Amino acid sequence: MSIFGTILSKIFPSSHPANTAPADPAAPAATDTTDATSAPEASAPAAAPEPVDVEAVLADMQANTSEQLNWRTSIVDLMKLLGLDSSLSARKELAGELHYTGDTNDSASMNIWLHKAVMEQLAANGGKVPDSLKN
Repeated sequence: MSIFGTILSKIFPSSHPANTAPADPAAPAATDTTDATSAPEASAPAAAPEPVDVEAVLADMQANTSEQLNWRTSIVDLMKLLGLDSSLSARKELAGELHYTGDTNDSASMNIWLHKAVMEQLAANGGKVPDSLKN
């Protein structure tokens, strides 16, 4: 599983479409392509899942750990909160998954971009992410 796929699985419920479809952060959100002639029950549009309140999920995780992490602005702390490897090599791998085009040797710039990109992708996959976490 990709690093971003693991992030999705840690934040979204297992039944959420973001976890049941292959995680391609560069792909647009899935659209209903059901053929109305296939099966009668398939022609009815599926109910959209409730958006996952990403901030609330992460705040709850923070409340259940003794380590104070600045997950609201730091990709390293966000990854630590989710129990993921936050090493430079793991962040470079995540940058590759999210199609970062900058210099991965400039870790400060990459980290800022990664945090923003992860929050934007969480929102694109059905997460409710406040603007303060996307900036």
